[in-house]
Amino acid sequence: MNYMERGMRGPAEIRYLDGDYKILSQGTYVICAVTGAQIPLEDLRYWNVDLQEAYADADVAFRRFQELNSAKSGNAR
Repeated sequence: MNYMERGMRGPAEIRYLDGDYKILSQGTYVICAVTGAQIPLEDLRYWNVDLQEAYADADVAFRRFQELNSAKSGNAR
């Protein structure tokens, strides 16, 4: 029986860990911090532990990484 069959629809609350995550509140998806897209938990592969953010795919995660590093180097001037 999957999440949809059990009626657990809606966003999950997740604690992102190194290489894993812990589900704090049941749901079927999380929201991408960059695009706002719903990411089904079975497809969740990319997140940032420090920021506790989920990303839809590798391209979005890399874009966020670049954005964060650009902001850091801009503040260092």
